[in-house]
Amino acid sequence: MQHIIEITEDGSHTLYVPELDEHYHSTHGAIRESLHVYLEAALHHCGKSEVNLLEIGFGTGLNAFLTLLDIEKTEKTIRYTTLERYPVSFVDAQMFNYSKLVDPTQEEKFMRLHSCLWGDWVEITSHFHLKKLQMDASSPENFQPEELFDVIYYDAFAPEKQPAMWTQEIFNRLYALSNQGAVLTTYCAKGVVRRMLQASGFVVERLSGPPGKREILRAVK
Repeated sequence: MQHIIEITEDGSHTLYVPELDEHYHSTHGAIRESLHVYLEAALHHCGKSEVNLLEIGFGTGLNAFLTLLDIEKTEKTIRYTTLERYPVSFVDAQMFNYSKLVDPTQEEKFMRLHSCLWGDWVEITSHFHLKKLQMDASSPENFQPEELFDVIYYDAFAPEKQPAMWTQEIFNRLYALSNQGAVLTTYCAKGVVRRMLQASGFVVERLSGPPGKREILRAVK
């Protein structure tokens, strides 16, 4: 999938996909959006010391990178499974400015997220283990994880751009793959998405969004 690197309002990079007329992150700030929607609303809402996390949409690796840095400041450990059908190239990943903006000393860890093997568990740090799977959630029956999840980052492209990623079947499957008390967050606050999450069994609340976004959704099992 062709994409173009652009700079968002907080200075951090995102990718623009002309084919979909869609950005990977909020143009109002990629790092700000990731911290607000996924780390603050989901990861920090989970009280477990050993967290099993699922990310739908690895993309630029930003969510994984910020999660890794966050975990390193705590006593927590995390097993991070991420699904991505169209991985960005290592060459493109070298151009992203996330570590330069957040912590230049962590560039090597960011690049390891992109360079490590797909399909196997990889120890990025003693606190952060990563498994990348080259697939998406549009055929949920094909995804057979070993463990249930405590946190889910739902970061697919918008429903109007990628409708196959926003179906009742997918959310039913994610509910079944979640531990009791698991938390799912997504930047998409559309009523149809909220109702599908509720129909799956999640308790759903609207939260204030990051800059440029009025609301986001948090769903808890």
